[in-house]
Amino acid sequence: ETPGRAEGPESAGGGVGPLLSPGTFWLTRIVLLRAVALLYLVAFLVAYHQNKQLIGEKGLLPCKLYLQNVKKYFKGKINLDALSYAPTIIWFLDWSDMDSILDYISLLGLVISAFVLITGCANMVLMAVLWVLYLSLVNVGQICVLVCDPRDEGTALAGMVVL
Repeated sequence: ETPGRAEGPESAGGGVGPLLSPGTFWLTRIVLLRAVALLYLVAFLVAYHQNKQLIGEKGLLPCKLYLQNVKKYFKGKINLDALSYAPTIIWFLDWSDMDSILDYISLLGLVISAFVLITGCANMVLMAVLWVLYLSLVNVGQICVLVCDPRDEGTALAGMVVL
């Protein structure tokens, strides 16, 4: 007897493939990953449309000014203390055109989340990249993110749970 095959009329005749064994959770995995991908897709789409007005160079609370103040607070160095205070990949990028950086991060997140949503292909690396990209935007968002869109904290938490 082959493991994963059930005895009975549906397995006789060789027309039906192996039945799923209990406890595989394949449907749960597909639904959960696609739901989180949809959540990230909406979050990055909103970020793409609102980042320039909220935290862009001419926004309400420019993230460039925020990062400069954090850097000044830590004596002009980007070290582990600064990274733990404001964890974002923007620390490692060129700040000369912050609006473009914010757009690129949002667009990259849009592409990856759309890929996961459409294909259903996801692994820990892709989901970690989505989480890091989104966390990077949220951490430079300051009060705008919390006041304007209180779901953002839940989105980051949902991404962390999936990892």
